[in-house]
Amino acid sequence: MKRNIAIKYLLVLVFFVLHSFSVATSVPEKDFLDKTTELRKNVNIPLAYYPANLTREVHQKLDSTFQRFNKRHDFHGSVLVAKGGKVVFKKHYGYANFKEKTKIDDNSLFQLASVSKQFTAAAILILKDRNELTLDDKVTRFFPEFPYAEVTVRHLLNHTSGLPKYFWLAEHKWDKDYAPSNAEMMDMISKEKLNPFFRPGANFDYSNTGYFVLSAIVEKVSGQSFAEFMDREIFKPLNMRQSFVYSFGQDSIRDGQLSGYRLYRRRWHAAIPGTVNDAVVGDKNIYSTTEDLLKWVEGLNSGRLISEESLQEMYTKGSTKYKRKVPYGFGFRIKDDGEQKVIYHNGRWNGFSTSLMQYPEDDLVVITLEHSSYNSMKYLNSRVKGLVEDNFTLD
Repeated sequence: MKRNIAIKYLLVLVFFVLHSFSVATSVPEKDFLDKTTELRKNVNIPLAYYPANLTREVHQKLDSTFQRFNKRHDFHGSVLVAKGGKVVFKKHYGYANFKEKTKIDDNSLFQLASVSKQFTAAAILILKDRNELTLDDKVTRFFPEFPYAEVTVRHLLNHTSGLPKYFWLAEHKWDKDYAPSNAEMMDMISKEKLNPFFRPGANFDYSNTGYFVLSAIVEKVSGQSFAEFMDREIFKPLNMRQSFVYSFGQDSIRDGQLSGYRLYRRRWHAAIPGTVNDAVVGDKNIYSTTEDLLKWVEGLNSGRLISEESLQEMYTKGSTKYKRKVPYGFGFRIKDDGEQKVIYHNGRWNGFSTSLMQYPEDDLVVITLEHSSYNSMKYLNSRVKGLVEDNFTLD
């Protein structure tokens, strides 16, 4: 009898505990779906690859080509080719550290140089989509002391601002023994008031200054550092786990972070030291890998970061106030002169040579990252595209 009573009490206790747990952990369906989606975003989903039997021929052709570039033209870098979001070819060539003879691998992190600009543009468009700024806002809305009163966010994005070069300011006016930060450079621009190259909107002139000013606007509007904003709003949502913003003299060197090199007397590779311009971010100074950059392209084009309207603006040529088209959208160069449209950007900085090419009609992406001052990226990209066209088909 006592045993039966004890069993009944035990069953009641078990029921009560299970019911309490169910009530405590249950959430509305919408909240559950939102949480599930957020968790899925932060799962490190591996890249999809085509079966080896479909890519054998193109792989052999591309590998042979890059082996030749490595030996004859001092190419030391990483390459990834993708079609339809799936990897056709991915491989590394040459040394990460020339003194220690360590090889480039999946953990080698490249400075993107001017390929970084597309991330800065995306950050601005994220804020625009949230109605935290407009593209026709003047910079003085955010920085009242900015001396170029008519320059707008749009001017900065498509290089029609006419702003003077901040490189010159840093090299001739900065008198500290460390490289200036974005905030310090903005302060210097406001104080020095250099003459602009032309009136805002009158012409196209590729401007690193414009993109560093954009990153300063991101910081002012978001209340976060540019590095924090990139990490929270772009890198983490897209699972770009090896990507980060680096400011020389302020941030620590990470494992796998490469130095840029130049060939010395055709025999030795000399590491290129940091300069007075290397602490400023927004125009450069994002580090990444080819895998992360494919995640970036796929995430950007799928609408996970910005609206369709913003993406179309990003991929459309800008214009001057005289209605002349300029070969630049927002963070990307645009080529659509009667041939196949190409959305791309190349970069060169302190030994790093980088390229991200999108061929929308072919659904083809070519990503090339190099760190020994390779200087024929245009020819290399053309060669890669031709080899893919001739040796890879899904028909």
